[in-house]
Amino acid sequence: MSVVNGGTPTQSANPNMGREMPKVVVIMGPTGSGKSRLAIDLASLFPVEIINADSMQVYRGLDVLTNKVPPEDQNGVPHHLLGTVSPDVEFTAKDFRDSAVPVIDDIISRGCLPMIVGGTNYYIQALVSPFLLDDSTENISGSCSIYHGDEELGIELDEGRDDLKYDHNHLKKIDPVSANRIHPNNHRKINQYLSLYYRTGVLPSILFQGKAAENWGQADNFRYNCCLICVDASVPQLDGHVNSRVDSMMTAGLLDEVYDIYNPNANYTRGLRQAIGVREFEEFLRYHVPKGRCEDDSAGFSPKNLMECNEILKENMRSIPNSPSDGQPSLLLKEAIDNVKLNTRRLVRRQRRQLRRLETLFGWKIHYVDSTEYITSKVEDSWTAQVVEPAVHIIRSFLKDGCSATETMNPHNSGQTIKKDVWTQYICQACGNKVLRGAHEWEQHNQGRTHRKRMYRLKKKCEALSLLQQKLSPQE
Repeated sequence: MSVVNGGTPTQSANPNMGREMPKVVVIMGPTGSGKSRLAIDLASLFPVEIINADSMQVYRGLDVLTNKVPPEDQNGVPHHLLGTVSPDVEFTAKDFRDSAVPVIDDIISRGCLPMIVGGTNYYIQALVSPFLLDDSTENISGSCSIYHGDEELGIELDEGRDDLKYDHNHLKKIDPVSANRIHPNNHRKINQYLSLYYRTGVLPSILFQGKAAENWGQADNFRYNCCLICVDASVPQLDGHVNSRVDSMMTAGLLDEVYDIYNPNANYTRGLRQAIGVREFEEFLRYHVPKGRCEDDSAGFSPKNLMECNEILKENMRSIPNSPSDGQPSLLLKEAIDNVKLNTRRLVRRQRRQLRRLETLFGWKIHYVDSTEYITSKVEDSWTAQVVEPAVHIIRSFLKDGCSATETMNPHNSGQTIKKDVWTQYICQACGNKVLRGAHEWEQHNQGRTHRKRMYRLKKKCEALSLLQQKLSPQE
């Protein structure tokens, strides 16, 4: 990042221009598409070390629920940032970037190829960008004075403090434009925006629409020479695969994992408890686990009795899926499993939308390989022919010719990225006052099948109402 004009960051040119950028391969794609398997298969053909870019797999614990590749399936391929972070901390995109960059440098120094693998696209975007939006505020205090009302509000300028009572209404009063960009329950982002404001005196909506926002994440401004490969599949096949995978997780011990992490007073907005599959089981566990559960010291359990008590509760819990009863525990468990499947299917759609935005808004050149046939048939030959071999060809061309993600633009862009309007809030009354953020999201929503169906029904309803009013109106 270059700094001019009294400490204001600018990115008018690629900071890596004039030197050869390190080469990095990125395997992206929606959950369940086969990213991890492809990366391990590629490691048999290239000197690869894998860096995990899944925001839940970075944490220790919940190995089944987060679908971590077990050591016996890693085929000896080094995996970094996989199950290394404490489950109770918030591992942000900045934390990921700061952890991954030295790992990449180390891998390259050994003559190996860094391969970033994961479906958390904002982790990947933060890593390949030469700086984060947060970084652009680090030197602003040299040219901007702190807001004079800070002392009156009694808030210290200390980012990330858990005792600061930040909420969405607070942000809305200070900066309604940025508040419209954030869901009221996204406490992490609300805390981040307010901390930026109190540290710099600059409204987030103003800061993020400057030069930093224009260039952050743009393909022609990457930190690395990136080969971007997306493993994708048709949505119906992914939906079926996700449902089957959740059932397999249940067989593999998912219930034991969510029991062990269950805490009725837990914060579900931080750390590992944000993972899909934790909160969904809360109602079931609240019903199944008694109030002074085994860990309650007041119950006077010895360590041995604690273990026995927990094992009895787990055994009773494991028997519920196979129970013929339609009682409350069975109904709550079925609802929890269905919600895990539903929310995972929704995640698939969000991830695919994010990938399209990276192409259309940021100019990323993403090479797609299709795992639909393999997911449908489970025939190994189709995996090799449709996924592995195309990926090998892409990487070999990348290593030989050095073709970066910027040299061939996405054909949908016609060589141009869309002008970014990511701050304007749109409300679709026909879809129950659904909030859309940014012109691109609004345009995509208007083109969606659900929206068009609702608009058609609304039009027919209005026409019928108009005819009824004509019939009821007095005849002249």
